[in-house]
Amino acid sequence: MQLTRCSYHSSYQVLAAYVMAIVASAAAVPCRAQATASLPPWTASVDAALGRHGTMNAGGVYKFGFPRSDMDVTVEGVQLRPALALGSWVAFKPMASGRTMVMGDLVLAETEVAAVMQTLQDSGITQTALHNHLLHENPRVMYMHIMAMGDAAKIARSIHAALARSKTPLGTPATPIAAASVELDTGIDTARIAHALGYSGKTNGGVYQVSVPRAETIREHGEVIPPAMGVATGINFQPTGSGRAAVTGDFVLLGTEVNPVIRALRSHGIAVTAVHSHMLTEEPRLFFMHFWANDNAVTLAYGLRAALDATGARH
Repeated sequence: MQLTRCSYHSSYQVLAAYVMAIVASAAAVPCRAQATASLPPWTASVDAALGRHGTMNAGGVYKFGFPRSDMDVTVEGVQLRPALALGSWVAFKPMASGRTMVMGDLVLAETEVAAVMQTLQDSGITQTALHNHLLHENPRVMYMHIMAMGDAAKIARSIHAALARSKTPLGTPATPIAAASVELDTGIDTARIAHALGYSGKTNGGVYQVSVPRAETIREHGEVIPPAMGVATGINFQPTGSGRAAVTGDFVLLGTEVNPVIRALRSHGIAVTAVHSHMLTEEPRLFFMHFWANDNAVTLAYGLRAALDATGARH
């Protein structure tokens, strides 16, 4: 067969792309093997129990996400992406005693609460809070905070059994390649947002997420609770078009900071949607303030920075 210049060039491109894909795939295998080998041995049994791989975070926290991609939830006309406010998570931290501390936040429909709570109670996993994070969402969403201490794999199996009583997707999560197009389509100026906030973040599932740790050391039952276990202020931006974004998340506050932060948020057009606790015996005592707004993303970032300045955030 005789190839024209154009068809030869096209065939060469296809062949080159194929070769590059093989090389990339071959290179990824040892990287994945190396990453897995570097994890503590106990993480393998937890991965098996939960049906997915976790991510190691600072402070030795091994964390799993369970996005509620099955939920179709809107707030004031904005359809929420899972990474904005519908992401269940569970975090594991080994303790000096040999046991493991586990904390999490499960996103549930109202009709799922009773069954999930009963399964957790039967397994000895405690509920530390049950409440709303949002207002005017449709349908209603509840958030169940949990805690347990003991054998990591056993706790993981119990959490999986509880999540199975809900419609939480428990299959293998989408690969990073499949999610790449969503990751890149933020539609907002994240550099200007980071400048306004004074903190940079990362894009996850089409949502720009910023985490701001507190300056204090937080403890529960005498154990240090790293920021990745839910004690860092979280701020999420979901683009809604023309430079606007829906923002939500929660400020982690001392009691003396609650009302100054309320005033800072409200004075910048950001609604306070909930104020409550997430844990039971943490030191110092913390309160969690959830918020909502949908406006120019950079303008909102400056308002959120004013609220951060009223807290003990780590600078």
